[in-house]
Amino acid sequence: MSKTEKRMIAILGATGHIAKSLTYFLAPSKTEQLYLIARSINRLHSFLDSIDSRQLVNTRSFNEFFHEEYDVIINCVGIGDPAKVNDAGISVLRLTEHFDNMVLDYLGAYPKTMYINFSSGAVYGTDFDRPVDESTSSVVNVNHITAQDFYRIAKMNSETKHRALNNLSIIDLRIFGYFSRFIDLGSQFFLSEVISCVQQRKELLTNPSDIMRDYVHPRDLVSLIELCIAQPFLNDVLDVFSMKPVTKFEILDYFRREYGLEYRVERDTHVLASTGPKSIYYSNNRRAESIGYSPRFTSMESIIEESKVILSGK
Repeated sequence: MSKTEKRMIAILGATGHIAKSLTYFLAPSKTEQLYLIARSINRLHSFLDSIDSRQLVNTRSFNEFFHEEYDVIINCVGIGDPAKVNDAGISVLRLTEHFDNMVLDYLGAYPKTMYINFSSGAVYGTDFDRPVDESTSSVVNVNHITAQDFYRIAKMNSETKHRALNNLSIIDLRIFGYFSRFIDLGSQFFLSEVISCVQQRKELLTNPSDIMRDYVHPRDLVSLIELCIAQPFLNDVLDVFSMKPVTKFEILDYFRREYGLEYRVERDTHVLASTGPKSIYYSNNRRAESIGYSPRFTSMESIIEESKVILSGK
């Protein structure tokens, strides 16, 4: 790329949560030109108008994906909402496979393009009673595969294909937790429910288990992506982490203190775990540090900053 050229970046699934956040931070860039790919152009335009960025980016349907030669493709397509994952069945595998293969077909024509794919910490398994690390193994009971396995198998299949294509620059970023001002408050993520209860002045019910989560700050995720793009070649998988994870009751106590959230602990309160129970869900795998990644924000700082934007109503 010359000093006068902009790097062409395609973002697939541009109306999704993470994709919206990336667009918000990357659209004003003077060195990168975004091509946002979505199924619903109307929804995409509505979002871009809401952040005053429609004139800064290019929008395309998936049918137009092959019309440009991109420097980087970021695949944000996927089912994120736990309730939708729980009901997805075979579609979670077919959806992941379809769009991943579409990008791999593109790389067949343009092998110099870098492919950044969003994977998930769920690939490590269905039980999380301690942080995962470089030595953690994922075990699938092949004689008793259940619906809780579908999502992680879909992600593992993609990662496996990417490592087999070691002549191509493909990076899988495993997300363990992500929260931003663009989250769908109708989804069944824990923080969506917390924010909704604050807005509606509704009591939140929770069980006594004090789970631990790691929410990477949007700016840290953008920083990691920019570090990936700066690599001349990289075929690898990187776990994404914040400066420090946070517990459920640290989050609840913050919102009670700052916003008057009322919550009640009941032992029998059901918590949806579409990909298996995750009492401690974060990674100590620091391979991303090898390319210079060093997060600047803790999980709590991310929650505080982004929730302020949502709750301010601006």
